Amino acid sequence: MEPLTTSETGEPGGFTLVEILLALALIGLLSWIFVGESTALLSDRGTSPDEQFWKACGAARKEALEDQKTVLLSYDPKVKAFVLNDGSQQKTLAVTGPEDLVIDFHPVLSDSSSSVLIGGVLVETEPLAAASFYSDGTCTDFRAQVRTGAGAHVLSVDPWTCAPVISKSDAQ
Repeated sequence: MEPLTTSETGEPGGFTLVEILLALALIGLLSWIFVGESTALLSDRGTSPDEQFWKACGAARKEALEDQKTVLLSYDPKVKAFVLNDGSQQKTLAVTGPEDLVIDFHPVLSDSSSSVLIGGVLVETEPLAAASFYSDGTCTDFRAQVRTGAGAHVLSVDPWTCAPVISKSDAQ
């Protein structure tokens, strides 16, 4: 009985090491994609209003950089959406969250007369109409106040990077 051959020259057949490694790499890549996506689909945790705010900031900054225009970002509580306006067109980014969700933008430097204590929570009372994102990648020096029936908290925005301000406790 003759040994199994795969070519007309009679050389023994089989896979090369490169072919085996390539097949393993493809299997690993596909399993990583499917496991990651199925985990995201199966998790019932939605994105928080904070995460949606940072995504809206990123979208406004990206649009300002790409179009070389100033983009205004505001929150419309009637439709529960962030509004991006570059002067010629308006884009809305829907926000999911509690029914009583309110997001206001405030200047970083405000006087104490613009704050009021409501139910033990200090609430800013003089919001900005919108925050500006400029074509050089910077934005207005502002803070976002996220309020629900459960309370309020403030998100600080770095005006140079339009990203979250890292506090000393976050850095440690």
